[in-house]
Amino acid sequence: MFDIRDKPQQVDKAFLIGAYFDRRNEEESRELLIELKDLVETLGIEVVATELVFVREINPRVLLGKGKAAELMEAAKNMEADCIVFDNELSPAQQRAWEGDSKLAVIDRHEVILDIFNMRAQTREARLQVELARLEYSIPRLTRMWAHLDRQGGGAGGGMGGAGAARGEGETQLEVDRRLVYKRRDRVKAELEEVKKQRDTMRKERSRVPLPHAAIVGYTNAGKSSLLNHLTSANVLAEDKLFATLDTTTRRLDLPDGQAMLLTDTVGFVRNLPHDLVQSFRATLEESVLADFLIHVVDASSTQAHEFYQTTTKVLGELGAGEKRVLLALNKIDLVDDTRLMELKRLFPEAVPISVHTGQGMDDLFHRIHDMLIDRVVRMDLSIPLNRMDLVAFLHEQGKVLKEDYERGVADVQCVVPKRFESKFKDFLVKE
Repeated sequence: MFDIRDKPQQVDKAFLIGAYFDRRNEEESRELLIELKDLVETLGIEVVATELVFVREINPRVLLGKGKAAELMEAAKNMEADCIVFDNELSPAQQRAWEGDSKLAVIDRHEVILDIFNMRAQTREARLQVELARLEYSIPRLTRMWAHLDRQGGGAGGGMGGAGAARGEGETQLEVDRRLVYKRRDRVKAELEEVKKQRDTMRKERSRVPLPHAAIVGYTNAGKSSLLNHLTSANVLAEDKLFATLDTTTRRLDLPDGQAMLLTDTVGFVRNLPHDLVQSFRATLEESVLADFLIHVVDASSTQAHEFYQTTTKVLGELGAGEKRVLLALNKIDLVDDTRLMELKRLFPEAVPISVHTGQGMDDLFHRIHDMLIDRVVRMDLSIPLNRMDLVAFLHEQGKVLKEDYERGVADVQCVVPKRFESKFKDFLVKE
């Protein structure tokens, strides 16, 4: 099958361009261009220069003014870049125009993120989701990839007849590959449905032990996987990289007071996340929608902490999780000074300042998690006759037994159980 080009293996040096169209958006556009640099470098590509451009009037063919476009193409060649990367999303026609005029590979932020996701995907589900997004992206750009068909003319003296033959051959090949892409896309969608059914089955298995469930969400590289590892002793990949985690991992967490719950790590968000990736990863991100509450991790050391918080909140709203209860955690406070920390506390007065790296604030986080669950469970001291050991077994299965003693000829049990089972044990409560 003809696939979209694997940019990380084909280019070494990139020239980055960010265009903005309103003077009021200059600072935000500058920050996005810096973020694009991080994204491109994540692919192992050297960034030779970045250029922020204000566009007074859009040229539909090349997005920028014609003269400015030519100037930037020349600058990219002078710096020996073999790729131009736009922070803006380019239409297929604009992409072809830039490639035709510059004779360089030209990609946009959308394609950079697709390539990173492709590089990071580990499980079958993540690989399928990435492939679906790449296929959707490639369909309108197949003509761009078949530029070599322009060289299939009939040779010297071919005239209009030769050109017409070449054009027909190209269109035939293009249609064949378009059908192949559509066919592969349908197959991937079908396979994803099967994976979704398997995930639903796993959720049902988890729900048989009705533990409360929280999803860890946040901007990419905020420390979500590190937090899951710290809280649950899980062995989830946690690197200082963008999109280090694409696959969800669910682990059990036992709180100090004896309560148990499930914690799920999720893929990180990013500003201007391509919509098709949100759609493709919907099955993975469903953990956020189905969770009882969310633990939203914000990188306190980032100067864009508030913008990252807003981006994550916006995407959660798009997923249908905007009304979920949220416990906000400001991570990496070991990397900020007291002045910045006070500023963050004013911005996020309900947040828990933590450092997964040093352990600072983790006890406070445990207490806040307990507060989020307080309406879900009840702690009980019970005295159960030995002829009702079925109830003791039920406590072990559905709750958390903290202490168990049989010295008095009965089962003296201290436990935490889901609130909906409280009435089942009311006749065995120990009177204070």
